[in-house]
Amino acid sequence: MSVNISELVHLRCHRPEAIAEAAARRTRRPLLYGNGRLMVVAADHPARGALGVGGRSMAMANRADLLERLCLALSRPGVDGVLATADILDDLLLLGALDDKVVLGSMNRGGLQGASFELDDRFTGHRPEDIERLRFDAGKLLLRIDYDDPGSLTTMESTARAIDDMAARKLPVFVEPFLSRRTLEGKVGNDLSAEAVTKSIAIASGLGGTSAYTWLKVPVTENPDDMAEVMAASTLPAVLLGGEVGDDQDGAYEKWRGALQLPTVRGLVVGRSLLYPADGDVAAAVDTAVGLL
Repeated sequence: MSVNISELVHLRCHRPEAIAEAAARRTRRPLLYGNGRLMVVAADHPARGALGVGGRSMAMANRADLLERLCLALSRPGVDGVLATADILDDLLLLGALDDKVVLGSMNRGGLQGASFELDDRFTGHRPEDIERLRFDAGKLLLRIDYDDPGSLTTMESTARAIDDMAARKLPVFVEPFLSRRTLEGKVGNDLSAEAVTKSIAIASGLGGTSAYTWLKVPVTENPDDMAEVMAASTLPAVLLGGEVGDDQDGAYEKWRGALQLPTVRGLVVGRSLLYPADGDVAAAVDTAVGLL
């Protein structure tokens, strides 16, 4: 579909209440139905200043283009929903693109990419009360832990309280855990070794007063053959995150295909690699990912 930016801006200027009205009349659906699998397209990267895809540093900077790609992805059979920040979800509500879709609000975007405070992942996005008020279906939060950074303890505590607040509302929350560290140049990197991902899963699973509404959002390890042992660290349901895949889209699909056979893995949450595939064919990329489920 073609997105009319002028119309969206007009609504935002003259009828800001139209967003809440669209949220109130949105047709909802269960988190899981049909085959019990979940296919979600992610678009919460811009709010963390992460606009690049591959070698294109500003690929996600054009909002009309991003919205058109999202609407196309959401229209494809088998796509269950979207994960995004308030600004993008508000636009999608106004466009009528969220009916009968699972909507995940992105909760903490404070750790800006490349910033000195990147690991200070404060909760600057959706609050649990916002997700409840807007009748969204779940939340997602990022939990990066650096053993050399005392500030990670604050991030863990904030995460635990967010899990508690979501559980009190009986709302699922998807926790995306990593063990992270800075290079000598100060760049933050995530450790995708089997040992690190296993530890991150164990830590995330134990946060909060109950795990009843906690899901995990986990990466595929450096060696995909390790995933069975890694995912044995928890009984919490999990989805795989896509991350950057570069030009090897087929290789990424194969990694996902194997991990999706594991008993706790219930689906995929993939963003840039589907919205901005190397060949430019969003529909084909999305359809292939759906086929893995």
